[in-house]
Amino acid sequence: MSKIPQNTFSGADVCALEAHVVVDLLRRGEVSSAELLAASFARIAAVEPLVNALPTLCRARAEAAVGALDDSAKDHPGWLGGLPIGIKDLTPVEGVRTTHGTKALADHVPEVSDPLVLRLEERGGLVVGKTNTPEFGAGGNTFNEVFGKTRNPYDTTLNAAGSSGGAAVSVATGEVWLSHGSDHGGSLRTPAAYNGIVGLRPSPGMCASGSELGFVIEGQQGPMARSVRDCALFLDAMAGFQPSIPTSFPPVCEGSFQQAVVEAGSKVRIGFAPDLNGFSPVEPVIDAKIRWALGEVEKNGGLVEETCPDLPELERTYHTLRGILWASAFKRAPESLTKHFKKTLRDNTEFGRNLTIDDVTDAQLDRTTIFKNMTAFHRNFDVLACPVVGNMPHPVDTEWVDEVNGVKFDGYMDWLRFAFLATTAGLPAISVPVGFSDAGMPIAIQLIGPHRGEAKLLAVARAVEMAVGGPLGPIDPNVTHL
Repeated sequence: MSKIPQNTFSGADVCALEAHVVVDLLRRGEVSSAELLAASFARIAAVEPLVNALPTLCRARAEAAVGALDDSAKDHPGWLGGLPIGIKDLTPVEGVRTTHGTKALADHVPEVSDPLVLRLEERGGLVVGKTNTPEFGAGGNTFNEVFGKTRNPYDTTLNAAGSSGGAAVSVATGEVWLSHGSDHGGSLRTPAAYNGIVGLRPSPGMCASGSELGFVIEGQQGPMARSVRDCALFLDAMAGFQPSIPTSFPPVCEGSFQQAVVEAGSKVRIGFAPDLNGFSPVEPVIDAKIRWALGEVEKNGGLVEETCPDLPELERTYHTLRGILWASAFKRAPESLTKHFKKTLRDNTEFGRNLTIDDVTDAQLDRTTIFKNMTAFHRNFDVLACPVVGNMPHPVDTEWVDEVNGVKFDGYMDWLRFAFLATTAGLPAISVPVGFSDAGMPIAIQLIGPHRGEAKLLAVARAVEMAVGGPLGPIDPNVTHL
């Protein structure tokens, strides 16, 4: 899988290296954290005016953290050793402006960091800034009234996706090696697909993060990187048991997630569901590229079979669970906050408030059936493969896509239907680049793994990545019109 000819990379050589390589250089003392910060901030200065991925920077804080790095965790598989990283602007970082993409919090500066941020910093991550997100993470396009639009680096007129759009672009352009994101309706997976990187939605509770909604499992934190191995490194760094968070659990992987990737073989078993039993339309260019990629997997000794388990009431169930989230999230929010909400966010909240107890009970019963059907499926296949999203990126000014391949949508989340399954069933899922369209835009495949099966999922993802010739490197933004 070759890079696009018109996309070069003019950043520092170290910015083009994979994260695990840079961490190894840090371990051996062949590069310093100060040097990495200088390279990162130079790259940020060069590309931010073109993409708007990292609107809030904290250089002084990051430089101060270099002197406070503690190497007591040096033997931990997720030790980052002073590697610069990005944190999504939905997650608090002590002393750093955290807006959630909403006007009411435009000047908000948290006094305490989220437990996930503390874990990453304890393991040697240096936070260089906050990545852009739609308001409260609602939507598949990254824009808000505080910072404006984030642009796709492969074509700056196009959508970078959301809600972890800033995170994905920061990695794709070489501003940072790793960036944190979160996912409910594909918010890690879709931006990864649109920007030619890897994004993994972990099992609920693996990457424990603080929230007032401690028992709601649909929204999860996860890693974004330029390769499957780097994604595994960042997952090793993120994963950890946090007793104060009710869904948190210790990692179940023996060894490390990186080890699972390094030891990955090519003889994988993949069940391919091109449209999830007719659940979502998909553009021919995406379908063709995924089929080509799976053909390459078969050439390497893998087994691919077109099949899909029964997924009863998946759409209704997902929307009910999403409605519960939004209704709960803002149940006690002051009017001074909610009055600024964009229409789609207001609609989400109102939908949730109007749910009946029958809606809720049906969703709980149906999601359990879907989970059981997926569990049975995974007895015969390592992963279920399908598109990440059914359409190629649209113009950056288009908030949501209302038609795919002749199928019209009424709801603003409907174009993201391929994201619903993993969220509803509570399963890990990953987006991996598999090639490009004729116009030079990245195309990815989604792999959905078994219950708490991140190690197996990452191993299959690596098998796919090897089969198609990945991973990709960082790029300079392809500026057409701004």
